[in-house]
Order: sequence, then C-alpha cells, then structure tokens
Amino acid sequence: MLQISTFKFLKDLTKNNHRDWFEKNRKQYEAAKADVAALVDAVIKSFGKKDETILHLTAKDCMFRINRDVRFSKNKDPYKTNMGAYLCSGGKKSPLAGYYLHIEPGGCFMGGGSYMGEPDTLKKIRQEIDYNWEEFHKIVSGKKFRSVYGELERGEGMALSREPKGYEKDNPAIEYIKLKSWVGTAHLSDADLTSKDAVKKITAAFETLQPLVMFLNRGIAEG
Repeated sequence: MLQISTFKFLKDLTKNNHRDWFEKNRKQYEAAKADVAALVDAVIKSFGKKDETILHLTAKDCMFRINRDVRFSKNKDPYKTNMGAYLCSGGKKSPLAGYYLHIEPGGCFMGGGSYMGEPDTLKKIRQEIDYNWEEFHKIVSGKKFRSVYGELERGEGMALSREPKGYEKDNPAIEYIKLKSWVGTAHLSDADLTSKDAVKKITAAFETLQPLVMFLNRGIAEG
C-alpha cells in the first residue's frame, strides 16, 4: 500500500512544477519514490509467483525517472506529475510486452501489453494474431478479461486507418491487426492504492492480463 503523503507530494508538484520548489522538497520526493518502490517490489514478489519471468526484477529496474524530456515538447515543465513502473522480463526499455502501474492523483491505473513498438515488433505481433486468431480472440473476449479490462485500448493514434500491407479487409482479425498497440488498462482509485489490499488487487489484475502478455511475447520472440 502507498502512503497518503505520496499522493500529497504529487499534488503539490502539480501546483509547483519548477526546479526551485522541487529541490526544496527533495526529501518529500525521495520518501514518495521509496514508497512507490516498496509497492513495486511487493507486487514483483507477489505476482512473480505466477509469472516467474519477472522475479529477478527490482523496483529500480521498473520505475521511470520523474524528470521530463522537454527537448521536443511545448510543455517545458521539468517534472512528471506521476510515477510509473513497467514490469517486464527484459527491463523497462525492453521491446517485450509487460505490466504497467501508473500512479497519479485521480488518474491511477494498471494494465499492460505492448505499447507503440518498433515496426519490426508490430510486424511480429500482427503475424502472431493472424496465425493464431482463435487463441488471441479467446483471450481478449474472455469473460474474466473483459470484466477487468473491457476492450483493448483504441485511443487516438493507436490504430491504423487502413489495413497494413499484406492483409485483406475481410480478415476476421483485421481490427486487431490494424492496432499499433495491444494494451489493456483498468482504473485504480487513490483509495485502492492506499488500501492494505493494494498488492492483492494489482496482482489479481496482472494475472488476468498474463495470457495476453505471454501471447504477445511469443510473437515477438519467435516472429
């Protein structure tokens, strides 16, 4: 579980997103970072009993820096106002599919899959879906999966407007083949993460997502 002080720090950072304030409040940042790391380590330990490919990870392998890359952004705020962790056997920079936890006051969520991969990764996943459509469809249309994640994300920019080269419009899997990301997400309230059942809730959701992650990674590894 997270401490309420972690959410307070992120809320305060949202209102004071500049270096002077951050440096004056670095101790609060370090405490919040350690709090999130403890939660991530607890999730790794718990969920690792189900998915042994992540057991070697530590929170440090999974958590993202709070500093923003502002070089090509109109938004010059130096810090992210959220904390995130990507649990993936190859580490957070790996092309492999994995599990994601997003901590942001009023905007927390959990989920995962494969997000905006490189062209070669997209090609491999599309081929895997095409070759094993019935298996894939059974995963993403399953009652348990839908109860937690609903449909795969289809936000702006997450799918091609037309079928990719080599695929026909009447392919039964075409609406999934056109995707550029294969991601499921589920909302978390701030109260969910400050509850003593936080690790249990996240672990259960990741277990539901595991068949999709395994399917995607099989395609990436073998494609």
